[in-house]
Amino acid sequence: MISELAEHTAVKLGGLRVRLRTGELIVEDVDVELAPGEILGLVGETGSGKTTTALALLGYSADGVEISGGELEIGGTSMRMDRSMRSLRGAVISYIPQDPSRALNPSLRIGDAIRDLVKAHGRGRDDDGLVQRVLERVGLPGTDDFGRRYPHQLSGGQQQRVMIAAALVCEPAVVVLDEPTTGLDVVTQAKLLDELVRLRDAEQISMVYVTHDLAVVAQIADRIAVMYAGRIVEQGGAAVVLRRPRHPYTRGLLASIPDHARPRVLEPMPGIAVGVGGWPTGCSFEPRCPQRSDRCASEMPPLGDVADQHAVRCFNWQQTPAVTTIPLGAFELQGGTERIKVLEVEGLRAEYRSRREIVVAASDISFHVERGECVALVGESGSGKTTIARAIAGLHPVAGGRILLDSVELPSLVRRRSVDQRRRVQLVFQNPAAALNPRHTVFEAVARPVQLLRGLERRAIPQEVTRLLECVRLPSSLAPRYPSELSGGERQRVAIARALAAEPDVILCDEITSALDVSVQAAVLKLLTDLRADLGLSLLLITHDLGVVATIAAQVLVLEGGVICERGRTAEVLRSPQHPYTQRLLESAPSVAEAVERWEADDQDFAGSAPHGR
Repeated sequence: MISELAEHTAVKLGGLRVRLRTGELIVEDVDVELAPGEILGLVGETGSGKTTTALALLGYSADGVEISGGELEIGGTSMRMDRSMRSLRGAVISYIPQDPSRALNPSLRIGDAIRDLVKAHGRGRDDDGLVQRVLERVGLPGTDDFGRRYPHQLSGGQQQRVMIAAALVCEPAVVVLDEPTTGLDVVTQAKLLDELVRLRDAEQISMVYVTHDLAVVAQIADRIAVMYAGRIVEQGGAAVVLRRPRHPYTRGLLASIPDHARPRVLEPMPGIAVGVGGWPTGCSFEPRCPQRSDRCASEMPPLGDVADQHAVRCFNWQQTPAVTTIPLGAFELQGGTERIKVLEVEGLRAEYRSRREIVVAASDISFHVERGECVALVGESGSGKTTIARAIAGLHPVAGGRILLDSVELPSLVRRRSVDQRRRVQLVFQNPAAALNPRHTVFEAVARPVQLLRGLERRAIPQEVTRLLECVRLPSSLAPRYPSELSGGERQRVAIARALAAEPDVILCDEITSALDVSVQAAVLKLLTDLRADLGLSLLLITHDLGVVATIAAQVLVLEGGVICERGRTAEVLRSPQHPYTQRLLESAPSVAEAVERWEADDQDFAGSAPHGR
């Protein structure tokens, strides 16, 4: 199939328009074009329309949504963006979703799931080596034993690789990837990105990579299209856009990215992204733009060329400043030189027991968190990070050791702790969809700890809920909505607001920024930093994002196999890691700064080899 389409443009999408059945536009005037073997990074915040655009390439729209305009060609053949493309999904164009655990059928063995795809697309009878070949193609074992496993018997990284294998088994010309590495640790993410690049180079597969992570895009994308409020606002080569963004929104995204290689002060963008139905008459970014003019409020700027293969939707793009780098200073504890240990963990051991075996998830874990301090736990999936946090929160029994709050030992299980002890230690879970009660509105979720743990008067609760939502950059208009009516990033912000509602002394943050847009992430990190300074809030940060660690954490503990393999001040560990495992983590972590330096070095090498430079 790929060889048949190689001589054509792989994908050409023009004038895409998608709207709700009630009439509100979701996506308008979107043009996308891909060459064979090209990777396009489709970037934007939650609600920008990037996933809607990606799904339109498969002729798919969610319930209540319709594709009302646009022309699509794949491999030079015109396609109708509707249910008629259903037979082409998987054979000509494939889709890899963000959450493989929900996409894989839990009752099907992974080998059978792959064979069903081949059978559905009429690609002939299965041969004995098919599953083996396609699994080995993405770096998974091709054994019969592995093919007979169910999805729940695989790690998150393995599940995602199975989805990639399923997407490639019918040899499509185009693959659409929707946030495929969100929630994965940096080592697993690096392996997946390497695999995608290898497949692109070896088989000339074109890819649309949907993400809010510009550091990942910098690693693999040839070109970038930045979306805001349903439109492309900047498009060009990855090296061009990331080195010198011309749209103020793109510049704002880059200024919001934490980077472990070059730690710096983050610059959160002001305001909140406009939602569907709230688009202004002129430029959608105008209410948040620092360089807006009167014209911006009344006219929509066209997507115009500013250089070869570089287009921007902005009247004042010449005024967009370069991204400045302000070195990150060490966080200074407030309140004098007194250092108070708020949380202490001594010799913690946590286990998982079954009838057959005892699995040690964490062993001999000792550390402390001072008032106003942030300590980070870093490691791959399965290293014991989340189990340690759950044990501290009282949600997992302690098999050995002690946990102390202000030098007072906490009972192992949360039900034995006092109301005040529960208030003072709060946990924000990684998956807000599972942590939020689907029958409680946003208002009820945030108001409950305010009332039960703080005893605030009923009449004062609405004002307090509004304040807490504003703290995490959510409009009060979301208060009556249920979790199912929110995006993943919005649900995570509600979970953070709920934790802050208790006015805790310690917040255990389990991958709380993994589902957030970079601009919202920067705002949340700034909020947590301000709370540390103003209230002496202490944080235990569990994350795989070393950029976040470099931005907010004073101390870092590196976990491997449930054991601390390295610890120290964050700047020292990131600058000069001593343990081979820590070195591997840092080598795997993506960095925009390192990508930019690599591009600039390549330019210098090219200029030096030219007869007269350039």
